Amino acid sequence: MTEQRLTRETGPALRVAKLVEPVLEGLGFRLVRVKMSGSTLQIMAERPDGSFTIDDCEQASRAISPMLDVEDVISSRYFLEMSSPGIDRPLVRRQDFERWAGHEAKIEMIVPQAGRKRFRGALEGFADGEVRLFIDNPEGGSEKLLIGVPFADIGEAKLVLTDALIEAAKARRPSRAMADGSEWTENDETDEQTTDLDDRRQ
Repeated sequence: MTEQRLTRETGPALRVAKLVEPVLEGLGFRLVRVKMSGSTLQIMAERPDGSFTIDDCEQASRAISPMLDVEDVISSRYFLEMSSPGIDRPLVRRQDFERWAGHEAKIEMIVPQAGRKRFRGALEGFADGEVRLFIDNPEGGSEKLLIGVPFADIGEAKLVLTDALIEAAKARRPSRAMADGSEWTENDETDEQTTDLDDRRQ
């Protein structure tokens, strides 16, 4: 539960992340990402095995919502959106790159590597502090090139939606899972996954 996470939040999102991460860990979940998009506060979470059911989402949302109201970390009106990471999910921990080895990912670096900041290729795994992936040979060869990029220098990484990824996600999906990244709010009373958002401030 304490595995290093790529923390790229800033401003209010960073303050929210610092507040909710220990709460989620206490429930057996882990934070994936906090993102402010306009007036929407999106919190992604999951279990250590990568699953996140509708029941999990309900539990997490009900634990987090009152705390955010009390702490008042966001001064303006906002909507809380609690969700799973989805299929083409962000990759934020070493384990993510290992778990999804063989699948295609896009990586954007903070610090350029070999003159490049963007890479796309099939994940090979993680070793010696580096994310390893097979990319197209920049010299035009037919053989894929295995490279490693420093985990600490990654700005953003996510899976690329492919048929193979969809099938793999289905195979791992537990009952009542939210593998498509849908949201749950306190207004949802059925298993239907909706995009209705919960207004947290008046």
